[in-house]
Amino acid sequence: MDKTLPDLKAAVARIADGMTVMIGGFGGSGAPIELIHALIDRYVATGHPKGLTVVNNNAGNGHVGLAALIEAGMVAKLICSFPRSADPVVFTEMYLAGKIEIELVPQGTLAERIRAGGAGIPAFYTPTSYGTDLAKGKPVEVFEGRPYVQERWLKADYALVKAHLGDRLGNLTYRMAARNFNPLMCMAAANTIVQVSRIVAPGEIDPETVITPGIFVQGLVEVANPAQEEDLNRAGARYGKVVA
Repeated sequence: MDKTLPDLKAAVARIADGMTVMIGGFGGSGAPIELIHALIDRYVATGHPKGLTVVNNNAGNGHVGLAALIEAGMVAKLICSFPRSADPVVFTEMYLAGKIEIELVPQGTLAERIRAGGAGIPAFYTPTSYGTDLAKGKPVEVFEGRPYVQERWLKADYALVKAHLGDRLGNLTYRMAARNFNPLMCMAAANTIVQVSRIVAPGEIDPETVITPGIFVQGLVEVANPAQEEDLNRAGARYGKVVA
């Protein structure tokens, strides 16, 4: 089955109001900037989607990528590990103004919650966060004399992911550290949309190097020269029109 999509507009066309969207990347590494910006373009043109719950490692930087998505007013809730990163000015202002909700999750727990969602494991126990505000209201059990906090899986309606190579069947490879959260999110989402630097024919990727099998991918679009968040921020870029 050929899973290639004609363009970025088509790639994000089915994301609807109120959906949960996982966005890959660790800071700018592996962040699908073009897919995020295409989603903003759709919102500017139509007013949709809005009220999104976004799962990401951080809260965005500057005024591009995830930060621009938040600045456009499209995100109702953010689930992340690092709301304070290099330049989180947009998230900080929106949060202090009461315009966005945050669920703070330790990074290892975030990764495991996403992995659990993909593996069909509804809950697991971890010692991380025990005795802190993050554990309030969560079940606690003692194993071998040590208290553990119950954490629930994380799943999403959509995942927006950046990969390096993809074949037309959706098999993916990643470039170095850009792998990060992306493979886990592919597994945890009902629909995974991927931007790849190059689409190749089936068989051109050595099966031994495939990280994400095509069964976890619903669509992919080629972005030959993807933008890097850090480069955009150094240039003072601002993406999209801010919508009230």
